[in-house]
Amino acid sequence: MTAFQDWASAHQSRFEDVLKRLLPQPEVAPQRLHQAMRYSVLDGGKRVRPLLAFAAGELVGAPQARLDHAATAVELIHAYSLVHDDMPCMDDDVLRRGKPTCHVQFDEATALLVGDSLQTLAFQLLTDSDAVAAQKVEMVRLLAQASGSRGMAGGQAIDLASVGKQLSLPELEFMHIHKTGALIRAAILLGAQCGEKLGEAELAKLDHFGKCIGLAFQVVDDVLDTEADTATLGKTAGKDADHDKPTYVTLLGLAEAKRKAADLHADALDALAGFGDAARRLRELADFIVLRKY
Repeated sequence: MTAFQDWASAHQSRFEDVLKRLLPQPEVAPQRLHQAMRYSVLDGGKRVRPLLAFAAGELVGAPQARLDHAATAVELIHAYSLVHDDMPCMDDDVLRRGKPTCHVQFDEATALLVGDSLQTLAFQLLTDSDAVAAQKVEMVRLLAQASGSRGMAGGQAIDLASVGKQLSLPELEFMHIHKTGALIRAAILLGAQCGEKLGEAELAKLDHFGKCIGLAFQVVDDVLDTEADTATLGKTAGKDADHDKPTYVTLLGLAEAKRKAADLHADALDALAGFGDAARRLRELADFIVLRKY
């Protein structure tokens, strides 16, 4: 494996243990809800958002325990969004991360409560961290804004309202800046809040990196939804096309969508130019996000 793969694998393995420790234990009442929460979070996913938080934390010399809470918080918000996104009232999907979706494995009411519980636990973990009070307040603000109507939830609302419609490129980007990009940007900024304080100009560069790589993540997702199969993706391939949802591929075509991802990748790397070797892992994660095959 390359040095980056070693780094990522080590963090992913250790982070799985962190999740197992910070999630409610399965024997604690209400057992079925806690079992469903753990089912929805553990043993799956690329953990891109936690890895981005860890990489940004390395940039500012953040302590690992503080980063663990921030990374877990953002991953729990992401997991909750997937549980709700898969429900019959949303995308009505049956497969996620290579296994039955939460509402299929358990039931719809449990899945709804799983999402609610993961979301609230995320904010509890931020306040339970050993960060100073001002850092905690800023991290809660960042994650709340990225998760709500002006972030991920708002993007999902636009997505649902856009089924069967032809969006312009600015409209499509606006949707995905919120639905996908907001939480990716938050992961980076949460990691950066865990260590030595950065100046406004440096935070703005990190935020621009996050904006570019968040959009690139979605463009690549749309390409993979067209080119990859269900077994590779671990979720239903071609779902967006089947639901008549606007994507970068339907709007731009496959070749132009790939060029769009490459342009966003280059722009993201440019934003890190002033950080030197301290941003190495962020650069490598940008490469992974754009060049991945699943």
